[in-house]
Amino acid sequence: MKKEEDAKLRRDIGFFGSAFLSFNGVVGAGIFALPGSLYDKFGDFSPWLFPLFGLLVLIVALPFARVAAHHPVSGGPVVYAAAFGPAASFQAGWLYYVARTTALAANTNVLIVYLATLWAPLAGGAARAVTIVAVIAAITFINIGGVKRAVRVLDALTLLKAVPLLSVAVLGLIVAGGAIEGPAGVPPLTELEAAALLILYAFVGFENSVVPAGETSNPERTIPRALIATILATACLYFLVQLAYVAVMEPGAGGDAPMVAFGQALMGPAGALLLTATAVFSLLGNISGAITATSRTTYALGRDGLLPAWFGKVSDRYATPANSILLMGILVALLAITGSFVWLAVVSTLARMIVYSVSIASLPKAERGKPLVWLMVLAAIAVCAWAAFQTPWPSWRMLLILVAAGTVLYAAARLTAFRRARARPE
Repeated sequence: MKKEEDAKLRRDIGFFGSAFLSFNGVVGAGIFALPGSLYDKFGDFSPWLFPLFGLLVLIVALPFARVAAHHPVSGGPVVYAAAFGPAASFQAGWLYYVARTTALAANTNVLIVYLATLWAPLAGGAARAVTIVAVIAAITFINIGGVKRAVRVLDALTLLKAVPLLSVAVLGLIVAGGAIEGPAGVPPLTELEAAALLILYAFVGFENSVVPAGETSNPERTIPRALIATILATACLYFLVQLAYVAVMEPGAGGDAPMVAFGQALMGPAGALLLTATAVFSLLGNISGAITATSRTTYALGRDGLLPAWFGKVSDRYATPANSILLMGILVALLAITGSFVWLAVVSTLARMIVYSVSIASLPKAERGKPLVWLMVLAAIAVCAWAAFQTPWPSWRMLLILVAAGTVLYAAARLTAFRRARARPE
């Protein structure tokens, strides 16, 4: 089944499509909330947090990209963790899927909050639920209709959020002129550690591009290049935005929507409206890219026999894993409407640190006899472990509950497969 279904996929994702998948995985709601809180806590040093933590993320991303280069099939962590057996493969896919789906539902709610600033009735009741269903349904069916179409929509959404962000950052720096000053000093390590997960959350999602590798042109070269380029470009964008924010705004002046307040300070109501619209496009791009990428996780699990074969089916008409895409759209809409995702979303970054570590740990098996590879792997896992241990115990407890739930699902799936195999006639 693996080769048969994979052969139906079309490799329509090029370099920019792959890069935009990573970019939209990273840039969602965070950039519209972080500038104010980071400025309040770290002052003039806050812009430099992004290149600093960008370097830490690169330590993780470089070996992760090398792993991706060895696996030109869809699935990402599902495929990489298979080096440690089917149980590890399932758990990696399960944790990644839960982390992305719940975070995606959370971002959908943030999208509705921003839309409600443009039209108040969307804030609650039936209008909110209808809007959630309409948005997710539109993105879902665009994705089912073909990966080329999905990537074209993503291209447009990427430009609609990147260009305004970069423009207001440059305008802010021009307006500030000589008011821009360097940082007075480096914050204590304890303060940096306390903010580690918050800042790292601004970078997680770069793995978006690896999951649909089976639909990427020349994935061995395209994905690693796109992934690293995206992290560098994102760190630069974040740095410029934060630098401009610090130059223009006063500490504590951003409120709950610091970037909208920043736009207001630069250009009045028109600036606030522009940044609100940019946030909407940013969140739409994040949701669209996540559905494109994360739906391939359950496809890979079904293809590899770790979930029922229904998940691994590729549409003959559209050449996409339509069943997995449709299921994800339904789950995201339900979670976003009910709000029941909140208790799971807190482990999103922690779960991905675990998934990154397991994926990277498979690299020595793919590249035997290379001491430098071991050094890269150990450094990357050390960064992930450091980030993970900044997480409070309740999030670890939730992660363990998720692992236990995944173990039950895996055991049930394997038992069902075993019974079916025994029931077949010789």
